[in-house]
Amino acid sequence: MRFFRDLSFPAVVAGFVVVLVGYTSTTAIVFQAAQRLGATQAQVNSWMWALGIGMGLACIIPSLMYRKPIIAAWSTPGAALIATTVGISMPEAIGAFIVCAALVVLSGVTGWFEKLMGRIPTALASAMFAGVLLRFGLEAFASAKSATWLVLAMLAAYLFGRRYFPRYAVVAVLLVGVAVAYFTNTLHLDLVTVTLTTPEWTSPEFTLAGIVGLAIPLFIVTMTSQNMPGVAAMRAAGYDTKVSPVMTTIGLINLPLAPFGAFTLNLAAITAAIAMSPEAHEDKDKRYTAGVMTGVFYFTVGLFGAVVGTLFAAFPKELIVTLAGLALIMTIGNGLVGALKEERDREAAMITFLVTASGVSLAGIGSAFWGLVAGVIALGVFRLGKG
Repeated sequence: MRFFRDLSFPAVVAGFVVVLVGYTSTTAIVFQAAQRLGATQAQVNSWMWALGIGMGLACIIPSLMYRKPIIAAWSTPGAALIATTVGISMPEAIGAFIVCAALVVLSGVTGWFEKLMGRIPTALASAMFAGVLLRFGLEAFASAKSATWLVLAMLAAYLFGRRYFPRYAVVAVLLVGVAVAYFTNTLHLDLVTVTLTTPEWTSPEFTLAGIVGLAIPLFIVTMTSQNMPGVAAMRAAGYDTKVSPVMTTIGLINLPLAPFGAFTLNLAAITAAIAMSPEAHEDKDKRYTAGVMTGVFYFTVGLFGAVVGTLFAAFPKELIVTLAGLALIMTIGNGLVGALKEERDREAAMITFLVTASGVSLAGIGSAFWGLVAGVIALGVFRLGKG
């Protein structure tokens, strides 16, 4: 089989590193998202199962189909959006996940991706993105009130890591946090179980509040802040992979897994660069094997999703919050840069950012949607009559 002839040890290592960085940097945010919806431990485990299986398939299938490294991930800003959602039940959220996956399929089948995204000003999308994530950054430092030494140690690890080994800085933050929690007796390892995960079905409910307040913002933030950079990463690495078929494939994989907790799957950007680099394979045409191996590792971790779920349940709350906040510092900064880059859109973008960050909920619809609406209205007013 061609795959095994093309496979190299560096490709295997690259796939492992992608999964390691992906899980350690943002699992805390997914965990918070599930908790926000009132998820039981069994449901949290199911989320990790569905996401792992979904990401695995979304890496393996397209990479083998197109012989190019295609790396999938869960939507980190999507998870952050869910974690800030108010007044939406788990069944309504599952309904929103299904609608979002259907929209991804539709965008791929029709080729609407580029056209639709072109109608949403980048400044407003970036501002909404930064506004959604702001709370995580603030809570990371606010948690120092109840766990001062833990937060200070994790911050020191972050600064040191960013200075000397930026790719693994978040891994260092996690390791230091776990060590401090262990020595302060706030790490409850007795809660950790090693077992295959039993997926748990949640029957969806399709409501206006769920669709408008979560599904549509989830789709927009995922397409603009995840899939767009993901496509840019492929192009920068010299791969001209057709985007629409990949979107269709990822959406179709996501659909049946949504009721089990796969909220959104998308193209990866930052971690994808690891699998697309010369370190993964010296031959550009054989780096698709790194994409496949990434999928194999994701799939394997997904089977044991209960381990991931119970592991994070064993961590003190402050560790989870601080890890999430520090992991998102650069992402928040990049969102603000995109929001404020164009001077003519700056004021409307700030309105979007502030409304989104406020957490205001009107008519059962979350702040991300209202932030985008406020920004569009402001942009219309400011541009009116200017041609």
